[in-house]
Amino acid sequence: MKKLFRFSALFSLLFLSKVLPAQKGDSVYLFCYFKGGGDGLHYAYSNDGYKWNTMFNDSAILKPTVSKDKLFRDPCIIKGADGKYHMVWTVSWADKGIGYASSSDLMHWSEQRFVPVMQHEDSAKNTWAPEINYDPKKKEYVIYWASTIASRFPQKDTSVEGRKNNHRIYYATTKDFKKWSKAKLLYEPGFSVIDATLIADGKQYVMFLKNETKSPVQKNLRVAYAKNITGPYSQAGAPITGNYWAEGPTTLKIGDEWMVYFDKYTAHSYGAVLSKDLVNWTDVSDKVSFPKGVRHGTAFTISRKEFEKMNNK
Repeated sequence: MKKLFRFSALFSLLFLSKVLPAQKGDSVYLFCYFKGGGDGLHYAYSNDGYKWNTMFNDSAILKPTVSKDKLFRDPCIIKGADGKYHMVWTVSWADKGIGYASSSDLMHWSEQRFVPVMQHEDSAKNTWAPEINYDPKKKEYVIYWASTIASRFPQKDTSVEGRKNNHRIYYATTKDFKKWSKAKLLYEPGFSVIDATLIADGKQYVMFLKNETKSPVQKNLRVAYAKNITGPYSQAGAPITGNYWAEGPTTLKIGDEWMVYFDKYTAHSYGAVLSKDLVNWTDVSDKVSFPKGVRHGTAFTISRKEFEKMNNK
């Protein structure tokens, strides 16, 4: 009987270890992303920020319903001051708005809404990769994205891609997701720029961004700084990524180190760089692992209690 009991207990322990994440602290890292051309909302989780595992058999828990293209790309989720989760995403390659929805549990989302943030710009070509932050000073949400407005800025990139798109970063604010401010320019670095993401670091804001220049080729990630969330931001620094094309940065602070993940989209893989001071960066792409097919997403932290509730839905 003792041997049988020991075997049963061991079997139960091994079985549970494959189903449940290791219990390391009160928080879990979550990563929201899309696959393919823009199929819907997927989740992965991690206990250490290095090894990421799929959830729900890597199936999309939310399918897109808004815009003429009904795409779901580049999701960004934050927990707001109201305790709800707020999400924005790219809904189209060539529309003048973004997608928005909210949730109390990350599983059941409100009705999806199309927010026409660039409708007032007749020659705006797109609204790509929106992100969202909360500004505690003004108690409002700041949503920002990349758009090309035809002939708005001097065109230095003479490649085929450059003639079509010459992006800058724009932003709008809202307190309730019902009334939105008119979009304004957030960042003009003198080159085509997309995929901005912002973090607060002490008394400054840090912007990670992609230099989209194709000729001469850049396609790398850089950093700029500002005292206020809406700028003005400094000139972008030197590349923090290597000799590969990178986009879609997102960041976590793990201990005393900043981890920036990004989509190595031409290599069909994910990479990462690590820094303690946001100045000196080490490429740790060989140390992180993501589910196959992960595309441009956002990393954030939730409580283990919230994570367990997600798995029980």
